Amino acid sequence: MTTITVAQTFIPIDDVDAALGFYRDALGYQVYNDVELEGMHWITIGTPSQPDVAVVLESVGAGAPGDREVLSDLLAKGVLGRIIFATDDCDATFEKLRAAGAEVLQEPMDQFWGVRDCAFRDPAGNALRFQERPAS
Repeated sequence: MTTITVAQTFIPIDDVDAALGFYRDALGYQVYNDVELEGMHWITIGTPSQPDVAVVLESVGAGAPGDREVLSDLLAKGVLGRIIFATDDCDATFEKLRAAGAEVLQEPMDQFWGVRDCAFRDPAGNALRFQERPAS
């Protein structure tokens, strides 16, 4: 049987410095690659706890004329990028990100589907959830 796993996921950004301040400095991800090419800019980040999974922070708007404005509008509405992170302590993660100035969307709460989670927006407006699964 063929094994299929997630290798990379992409998150649109509009401000490289703000994105690094959040993902690298607040979340603790490491920068693996920082590439600028033909009007595009992407930064590959990851964590030693998941060496086979990378998050790529990708600047919006490289492409056809007018794309940047359309994508920037969608990004500001928080509808382009979403990701759910796993954490072993939802409450501590919440306090760490709130103290770092992240925009809170939802304080930690127990969900009926069996996780405790909280939600934030990153500096670009992407909705991010942080979930803690119950101890088994």
